[in-house]
Amino acid sequence: MPARKRVQRGLVSAGRAPRLEPASAPARDRFAAEQVEAWFASNCRELPWRTRRTGYTALVSEAMLQQTQVSRVVDKYVEFMRRFPTVADLARAAEREVLAAWQGLGYYGRAKRLHAAAKAVVERFGGRVPSTVDELRTLPGVGPYTAGAIASIAFGRPEPIVDTNVARVLMRLDSRPGTAGERATAEWVWSRAGSLVAVARSPAAFNEGLMELGATICPAGEPACSACPLANACLARARRIAATIPEPALKAARKRVYHHAVVFERNGKVLLVQRPSEGLWSSMWQVPTVEADEAIGPSHVASMVEPRPHTIELRERFVHQTSHREVVFVVHRGKTRVRDVDGVWVAAEEVNSYALSNPMRAIVAGRARNTKRGER
Repeated sequence: MPARKRVQRGLVSAGRAPRLEPASAPARDRFAAEQVEAWFASNCRELPWRTRRTGYTALVSEAMLQQTQVSRVVDKYVEFMRRFPTVADLARAAEREVLAAWQGLGYYGRAKRLHAAAKAVVERFGGRVPSTVDELRTLPGVGPYTAGAIASIAFGRPEPIVDTNVARVLMRLDSRPGTAGERATAEWVWSRAGSLVAVARSPAAFNEGLMELGATICPAGEPACSACPLANACLARARRIAATIPEPALKAARKRVYHHAVVFERNGKVLLVQRPSEGLWSSMWQVPTVEADEAIGPSHVASMVEPRPHTIELRERFVHQTSHREVVFVVHRGKTRVRDVDGVWVAAEEVNSYALSNPMRAIVAGRARNTKRGER
């Protein structure tokens, strides 16, 4: 029997990848790991969290990147790290400061959990982010993905990580059917990622390379197979079904809710109150708001909102969509004689120091514009 051809090492040129003829699954895994690492070394995007790798920079960047586009994170990461350059700085900060620095990224529960994780690092690990998955998993908000990402990317440990991009690449590589969210599929992807990272020379480069491939070369829909370092090892490409893997998951319909917001002004300041510590936009600030499952009239809003207005006027309506909700904002202007209010009166120049959701910030900005036109 003739000897098998030796697989060429190094980066695969677009469209000219050597044909893989391994004698075993381990040989195929080593080939895949080598190609991903070599491709990433030459094609990785320049991102601020990649310039200096530490446990803390990985903790912050991974928290920010969850369910958020990279383009939105870049500038916010730089600003956040300038404001909280060390884990001790973040741990000492007030929650209001952290939420204010997080504005624009959404999913504010992540900011609260990151803040809690920083405190835990200082209190239980002497201010040094731990390097093992088991220890990292004890930190608030750190699940399997984040723990694996920090352990592998910051500390070089051969730990698997799986996000949507990684799942897509691996499912296409092995032509695995199903949707990425299915339990059986998720278990398979984690196992497959573990087998691959175990043979990688650089777990950090391999894991980041897989994520980068999924984000840039192998996105949902039609992949750019001609530019992929795994093109000739990809079973889905060979079968011409890459664009159909994974199968799309059914999206749940967004629930419609109504937020009846009332803008109160006094001496050039607007009244802000803090939202509950759990739920949508948790612990953030807003103008007094009545939440309901349906639209209600101004008089009904006036009977429910605190403080109680003696006059109320409907001003505008607009819709804001979150991942699970369609929030209809119904904006009123109110006047109240109540002096002892549960909230803070904030001047326009102080608003940026409070964490407001994007729609609430738009409401307050509209109030500021109205004030400039002489409305009181």
